[in-house]
Amino acid sequence: MQSLEALEDQRMALLQQMNELGDFRPGSITATTGRCGNPRCHCHQPGAVGHGPNFRLTFRRRGKTVTESFPDEISKRKAEREVAEFRRWQQLSREFVEVNAKICQLRPAKETLTREEKKRPKRSSGKSPRK
Repeated sequence: MQSLEALEDQRMALLQQMNELGDFRPGSITATTGRCGNPRCHCHQPGAVGHGPNFRLTFRRRGKTVTESFPDEISKRKAEREVAEFRRWQQLSREFVEVNAKICQLRPAKETLTREEKKRPKRSSGKSPRK
């Protein structure tokens, strides 16, 4: 079992790694192939594989699936780096939550009192004296 201090150091290291992340965005990059609308095109010949592969980034925005096409290879590589950074952020985030859960379990309840809670008057154990 790790000590509270070691877990806090681990949490700080995770925060540092998160701080060093580059640009990121969610999504998946997939390749698509297909046929165009021109019936005389080579893609309509028997056994033809069609046009492509065309790479697209697909992600969710406000509950809707959004697809972006890449105008060139450079844009695709940029998006691949951003998606990879997003996956890294997801992993660091999961680890961060796990470490925090362990810290919460190990930290004594007394250490979690706020100043106001510490200043609260204690209930008297006896009856107040009569006048």
